[in-house]
Amino acid sequence: MDIVLLIKAAVMGVVEGLTEFLPISSTGHLILVGALLHFDDAKAKVFDIAIQTGAIFAVILVYWPKIRTTLAGLPRERSAQRLALNVLIAFLPAVVLGLLAGKAIKEHLFTPLVVASTFIAGGFIILWAERRAPRATRIATVDELTAFDALKVGLVQCLAMVPGTSRSGATIIGGMLLGLSRQAATDFSFFLAIPTLIGAGAYSLYKERALLSLADMPLFLTGLVFSFLSAWLCVRWLLRYISTHDFIPFAYYRIAFGLLVLLTAWTGWVQWVE
Repeated sequence: MDIVLLIKAAVMGVVEGLTEFLPISSTGHLILVGALLHFDDAKAKVFDIAIQTGAIFAVILVYWPKIRTTLAGLPRERSAQRLALNVLIAFLPAVVLGLLAGKAIKEHLFTPLVVASTFIAGGFIILWAERRAPRATRIATVDELTAFDALKVGLVQCLAMVPGTSRSGATIIGGMLLGLSRQAATDFSFFLAIPTLIGAGAYSLYKERALLSLADMPLFLTGLVFSFLSAWLCVRWLLRYISTHDFIPFAYYRIAFGLLVLLTAWTGWVQWVE
């Protein structure tokens, strides 16, 4: 395996891990960095989705005490059953929409204007949500979510299929607008990411299996390891950050990144299409 290719895989893994759980869209950053590294062919696109699994392992590790307690309590504890059911309910809308419209979305919405627009619009939505959220909070922890709350968050997650939106951004900020506290919205976003990203990675690998071979294993393992390590650091940092800070800096970052998308598209520096 080419050492340069492994270094590129490591860099992409770090980018994935650092951006997957922040409200700034990992997809947009992977496209930009992939273009810079000339790591943006068909196999690289499968790689980008597959390495999300590494980031999810980091979430599982950080939240393992809660996950373990929930799994152990499923046979008899109502709170554990409710949390598991809420995650399932929130997960299903993305599955249905992905199967029905995933291909069409990739064909028609993956344009520089859409990516830039969603980055910039998302930034302004975060600014609005942070101003409104303290008055709207009615759910302090994930254990207080109802099935209807979970369904609404799941529907909001579907917005993340539009490139540049950010899955974590949609679920966290959407959750806050729906009445969840910043902590509850962040925690539920992480729990919901587990089936969502593992499912997306497995489905992508299966669908594009003809592009892959055993020779690609070092490449994918490198991306997974670096995605895991960087995501572990990022998740731990984010949970500390939200205890005393808001998401406003990410809003301004999104607006600036959206303008960068327009600039790179206009100059032809980055190919913002599938």
